[in-house]
Amino acid sequence: MIGVLALQGDFAKHARWLEGARMAWVEVRGPRDLNSVDGLIIPGGESTTMLSLIEEEGLAGPIADLHLRGGLIFGTCAGAILLAREVTSPAQASLDLIDIKVERNSYGRQVDSFIDSVELVGGCEIEGVFIRAPRILDVGPGVEVLGTHKGDPVLVRQRNVLAATFHPELSGGDEVRRIFLEGAVAGPELDERLDVTGVTIRI
Repeated sequence: MIGVLALQGDFAKHARWLEGARMAWVEVRGPRDLNSVDGLIIPGGESTTMLSLIEEEGLAGPIADLHLRGGLIFGTCAGAILLAREVTSPAQASLDLIDIKVERNSYGRQVDSFIDSVELVGGCEIEGVFIRAPRILDVGPGVEVLGTHKGDPVLVRQRNVLAATFHPELSGGDEVRRIFLEGAVAGPELDERLDVTGVTIRI
């Protein structure tokens, strides 16, 4: 069972994306919704608004807890910003679940959105839809780069957390969906950087 964070953004397209793989899914709007899920997708949207709603609904701690128990977590575009270790342009709080540094709206405004090829590890090319996309400026030593665009990392994974700066749910291929559903599997170790006791986001 995969949860789709349904606070803001186009979460319905992610639901259809999962349905294409015949995966069961449920909308996540509050902490109780996470009790029955094995994974979570955090969609694109407006990252500042999503952070505020996550705080209001008390979801920061339960999301971190899902991460610690090995649940799959996938953030696309704004979702990648929320998962990052550090956010710039401007700086803002985050869930700090993957060791990357991201720059918000790095490619420009809405009118500067574009579609271009993304090269996956192994040389396979897929379509990447970049909408007011962030850019990954730095990846930590434990982060795998699974996809690049003109040399920049755009699809990265650290254990059971996957982040994409583009929107795979808007393209026709299923390569990224397979990576999420089959490849982003956590080991038994807990991430010692995280302490879910009293986790909160400061806006």
